[in-house]
Amino acid sequence: MRISFLLHNAYGIGGTIRTTFNLAEALVPRHEVEIISVLRHREEPNFSLDPRVRLRPLVDLRTERDDPRHLRPARVFPAAEYRYSQYSALTDERIAHCLATLEADVVIGTRPGLNVHLALQGPREAVLVGQEHLTLDNHPPGLRNELRRVYPRLDALTTVTHADAAAYQRKMRLPGVRVEALPNSVPPPALPPADPSAKIVVAAGRLVRVKRYDLLIRSFARVAAERPDWQLRIYGKGEERDRLRALINELGLYNNVFLMGAAPAMEAEWVKGSIGASTSSFEPFGMTLVEAMRCGLPVVSTDCPHGPAEIITPGKDGRLVPVGDQRALGEALLELVNNDALRASMSEGALVNSRRYDPVPIIEQAERLFTELHEVKASGRPRVSLGARVGARLVNRGHLVRDAAFAAAVSTLRTVRRGNR
Repeated sequence: MRISFLLHNAYGIGGTIRTTFNLAEALVPRHEVEIISVLRHREEPNFSLDPRVRLRPLVDLRTERDDPRHLRPARVFPAAEYRYSQYSALTDERIAHCLATLEADVVIGTRPGLNVHLALQGPREAVLVGQEHLTLDNHPPGLRNELRRVYPRLDALTTVTHADAAAYQRKMRLPGVRVEALPNSVPPPALPPADPSAKIVVAAGRLVRVKRYDLLIRSFARVAAERPDWQLRIYGKGEERDRLRALINELGLYNNVFLMGAAPAMEAEWVKGSIGASTSSFEPFGMTLVEAMRCGLPVVSTDCPHGPAEIITPGKDGRLVPVGDQRALGEALLELVNNDALRASMSEGALVNSRRYDPVPIIEQAERLFTELHEVKASGRPRVSLGARVGARLVNRGHLVRDAAFAAAVSTLRTVRRGNR
């Protein structure tokens, strides 16, 4: 099959980019695969990519940032989408032309705004698959209503957790659209597993408020007080760096807690530790949890929506603690810090349990999904509607009305604010 991915910016750093590259590389030995990057801002991608995967940018910001069309707002990409400010009349034009001339059997969008383009402009003879790398509940009401309007034109929608797939089935009416959970995959590490005797806790991700690294640092203060020989290393960059640095200094943890900056090859950093940590208020999946576990680190994580509870088996490969609970987090970390045997046992559990995220079974699931949908499309048979029950339709209608009311209220508030300026 000819398979095309539509990606926001393949030249950046992020979980969606990483998992798209992983999936494309796994498919390319048996299929013709390309990644279409709407934006490009540098010569080469940050992540390596199999040369057999074609990479095609649509808008090069290095030379087209000042194009007059790029200064006009987008009309197709939804205004309520998080990345809207980066889209424009120029991206509208390039995406539309690309999709109109695309010769592919399967086209996969990788974020809601691009899924809207795909639903409205995707080649009708191709299988159209929208991917959700965040969650339905994370989207603003205005965006959810836009998705309700156009997503029925897709052939399938994949989510990274079963919980989010259930949310789409419960809150959206998508007759004939196949909704399926397709977790992100993480390849097996090329390095030997982490040494459980290492006295290092590792965390990784963007330094932004939702990751709650301030909570992790405050909780680690308790660990450092009892076990000053232990370190916390936080990898990533972002807007919270200065605030976190000030907190480290305020708590006197400059000999125990270190902001390590970004590390494109995190595998080499995970294996230096013996415990992984995640303190997010929200995680659509939890890619770093799987990465840490695949390197042999048990993970202490907040039990936030939606991913951690589907990834971690408490007592076997890590611990789950309530969101925002500094005391519970500190106790869970200390339990592993102070118990070498438990840490070693959970390390082995992490290695074993994380194998379910190996690319092989996940690629097989994705390939099976694409093949089945392609066969239906090629046969000319109509998509099968599951016929939502009356009760389910009423629930969907309730969510629609509620989101419409919220969206209208937000629009009215913006109008009032503009009028008061």
